[in-house]
Amino acid sequence: MSGSISNEAISNYEKALSIGKKEGKTPLILDNILKEQKILTPKEIPLGLVQIPLELIVGTKTEGRANAFSKNFYPIIEQHTEFADKWIRLYQSHVDEGIRDPIQAYEYMNKFYVMEGNKRVSVLKYLEAATIQGNVIRIIPPRTEEKENKIYYEFMDFYRLSGINYIWFSKEGSFAKLQRLTGKIPDSVWTETEKTNFNSVYTRFSKEFKLKAGKNFNITIGDAFLSFIEIYDYKDLINMEQSEMQQKVNKYWEEFKLLLTDDPLELQMTPRQENKKNFFMRLIPVNVPQQRAAFIYGSTIIKSGWTYAHELGRRYLQKTFEGQINTSYYECATEENAEELLNKAVEDGNNLIFTTSPLLLKASLKTAVEHTDVKILNCSLNMAHRHIRTYYARMYEPKFLMGAVAGALSSNGKIGYIADYPMLGNIANINAFALGAKMVNANAQIYLEWTKVKDKNIHEKFLKNDVQYISGKDILSPGEIGFHFGLYRLEENSPLNVAMPVWNWGKFYEQMIRNIMNGSWKYDDPSDDTKGLNYWWGMSAGIVDVFCSKHLPIGTARLIALLRKTICSGDFNPFSGILYSQNGVVQKNKNKSMSPEEIINMNWLAENIIGSIPKMDDLKEKAKPMILLQGVEGIEKKNKGITNENYGNF
Repeated sequence: MSGSISNEAISNYEKALSIGKKEGKTPLILDNILKEQKILTPKEIPLGLVQIPLELIVGTKTEGRANAFSKNFYPIIEQHTEFADKWIRLYQSHVDEGIRDPIQAYEYMNKFYVMEGNKRVSVLKYLEAATIQGNVIRIIPPRTEEKENKIYYEFMDFYRLSGINYIWFSKEGSFAKLQRLTGKIPDSVWTETEKTNFNSVYTRFSKEFKLKAGKNFNITIGDAFLSFIEIYDYKDLINMEQSEMQQKVNKYWEEFKLLLTDDPLELQMTPRQENKKNFFMRLIPVNVPQQRAAFIYGSTIIKSGWTYAHELGRRYLQKTFEGQINTSYYECATEENAEELLNKAVEDGNNLIFTTSPLLLKASLKTAVEHTDVKILNCSLNMAHRHIRTYYARMYEPKFLMGAVAGALSSNGKIGYIADYPMLGNIANINAFALGAKMVNANAQIYLEWTKVKDKNIHEKFLKNDVQYISGKDILSPGEIGFHFGLYRLEENSPLNVAMPVWNWGKFYEQMIRNIMNGSWKYDDPSDDTKGLNYWWGMSAGIVDVFCSKHLPIGTARLIALLRKTICSGDFNPFSGILYSQNGVVQKNKNKSMSPEEIINMNWLAENIIGSIPKMDDLKEKAKPMILLQGVEGIEKKNKGITNENYGNF
């Protein structure tokens, strides 16, 4: 250590001392924390030499020297003391040759506590250094059901693969998502190059985020970063210039605001009621420029019933506003080419764009961030964004009615249900169907099968179980021939159709155009800038319905008409009263109805359903991207992870 002490070193101690006195308090003491949490014999594992982020050093291991420092390790002992002299000499040594000796520290819940080297930490924190080397021992907490504990165990899984300790999240599942979004398969170990690239990207992002956020934007940088790379491909960020990073962070800022709340979604369940005073003035708008609306389809009209339903909506829109609107469509959009098609739609002069698949959400948001003058809506559920709106329909209402039809017609109570994706909203459709069947037939059993599961011969299984009626796909595409859609009875020659659900997307598209033309579009925007808007209309809005065969028994037809009326009026909710799942009671109160959020996020099956929700490994490869985006909670295969028993394998 240098023997010559400069006036600069002394002056800086005085400055550090002043900051320390203003800051007050003392560093946290790990021994006290462990004692408070009743961890009397902590399990320890050595991590070896670690690059410790100084901002994660929050305390000391023992009480020892804690009273010599403020909360953030600034000195609080007066000058002309042995402590001050050592601090000043250490500062001078760092200026002359750098601090090289590693500290000794403990890590607990991804926070660090110094055992030896407090003054080194103090000097480097004062100088705003980023990291310090240290020999670290990790203390593993007992596993609990607390959120922070679960996140920490996920962090340890991630650390085992990456050795990265400077990123943290506030939500479960985020570390696994980070592994995926950086292009790594679940159990893949990071190379040194990958670690270096990640550090570069994260550091550049952190700089711009902190600069924009200031001190009052209360979210973790990790949460913001994860949101950012969900839209901007991580591989594109590796070589991105700092100026471009700054530009993208600034443009994306409205999306970061959604992270400020645990409830960022505003659901609009019915069309907004027009102010009576202005209704007639706005009914027939005057001098409105011609609108141009583009539809981006994930498949072709000929091959996909889903796309065909939206195409019927586009045609209805064009006919309804003939001369006032010009519509166009772009087929075969994929996650890879969607951005290109969206940009083409913008270049073609469209001021309104509908993207009709959840898989197109990323490209929709990315385009909307760059073209704020274009209105973009994506057909998906439970997705909150500020730059775009999302929309879907409450199909569980028609499905409930179809279940009632099936239950009334089935003589043996054995009914089949063919589902596709185990995604948000779809589980509600299945359960509503099952509840409708059980309401009119106490013995009704629903045999559930999935088209997106590997190696399934669905109709063979139905025949084996003597299933009479089947709820199949909602609609056939123009290129399909047959009658295996809607609710049908299995017959020897061909199925007998008895009911079918209807998607009237044109009604939704019509309302969106009217809102734009009469100037009321802006009134749908959430007043809270931490929320995004999701339209989730039902039968009362006319965007879904059920058509029944004229050959239905008159009593059944009357019952369905009555149930439809009560659902549309809001007097009846299929998910009201006491509800049972395959595993027991899920709703005990006979006077309660499930909230829209509970219905959307269902991850259980009704007690009269024979079948299960498939796991990720059970699905066909082509189905997995949709599930990663919109899958129900618990479907993703979880890593074995860390237990208290295998902690020594680190």
